[in-house]
Amino acid sequence: MKLKIVFMGTPDFAVPALDILVQHGYEIVGVVSVADKMGGRGMKQVLESPVKKYALAHGIPVLQPEKLRNPEFLTQLRELGANLQIVVAFRMLPEVVWAMPSLGTFNLHGSLLPRYRGAAPINWAVINGDTETGVTTFFLQHEIDTGSIIFQDKMPIGEDETAGDVHDRMMQLGASTVLKTVQAIEAGTAPSVPQDDAQASHAPKIFHETCQINFDQSTAQVHNFVRGLSPFPAAWTTLDGQELKVLRSAKEVLTHEHPPGKLFSDGRSYLKFSTRDGYVQVLELQLQGRKRMLVKDFLNGYKLG
Repeated sequence: MKLKIVFMGTPDFAVPALDILVQHGYEIVGVVSVADKMGGRGMKQVLESPVKKYALAHGIPVLQPEKLRNPEFLTQLRELGANLQIVVAFRMLPEVVWAMPSLGTFNLHGSLLPRYRGAAPINWAVINGDTETGVTTFFLQHEIDTGSIIFQDKMPIGEDETAGDVHDRMMQLGASTVLKTVQAIEAGTAPSVPQDDAQASHAPKIFHETCQINFDQSTAQVHNFVRGLSPFPAAWTTLDGQELKVLRSAKEVLTHEHPPGKLFSDGRSYLKFSTRDGYVQVLELQLQGRKRMLVKDFLNGYKLG
């Protein structure tokens, strides 16, 4: 059966997966992406998703439904005539959408399912200090991130890598896994292995209020928290009553008698906070209302109270 594919996605993370299919000659009959938003200065600029921009540049029709159950959208989607749908960083689909194509709908997820089901798998893998993660393709079913696994590919996490670093490498790994999955479906050889729910863990959405750093932990835990939330939404503490985002850090494990969270600096080259078993050195930061900068540049222009 000749594949006719609808691709559903929104952010930069999804673009390499769409691109690799286009480069390998697959027929992408349509793209579904988020509705345009207004932004920029004065909220007067139309902001299009990276996936939409790519689709338009390659002459691929784009659908941007506000609601996925909208009858007009469902009619338009059906008329595209796809027999396979692919979801990469989009949103939860109703059954009327994911069950539409004859070959089903598969999703690319940024973890080794059933580990880290949920909205923020890369962040939580780094926060928890994992040394390995990966991507999974799976067929959609009713409960989110629970469908039968097609393929998984692993990748290491460096001890100082941020979630952003992992995200950028995972984009490329995910693209190759999507291609491999499409090729297997095309050949009729795609595996379909049920997930073991007993092994499941969750990666819930992250909110600003839960990003405040708790220095009453080990140095490793604080360091992992910082890198797991960098560059966005970013771990934060306070400095002179202002919010201070910590974007990159380093570990300094040694015995001391200071209370957790005490600030130390020479006012020129270093800034660090005490933890239970040492210090977390701040390497890159962003003070409220200011731009992101290296700690030396920050201290050069800021007088600590």
